[in-house]
Amino acid sequence: MRRKATVLGLNADKRKGVDKWAKYLLNKKACLDYPIALSRGWPIATGIIEGAGRYLPR
Repeated sequence: MRRKATVLGLNADKRKGVDKWAKYLLNKKACLDYPIALSRGWPIATGIIEGAGRYLPR
């Protein structure tokens, strides 16, 4: 996401949301490992999450 923002030449103001979202995902990296989440019985709602991921950075 950050690379795409750079390639598109987004200024700091326009990429603020991208940087915030990328930071969130990096901070939650351990929770985003599906095999581990499934083995621990954590709920997986990929359709909902991926749908939100398309709109939140905008």
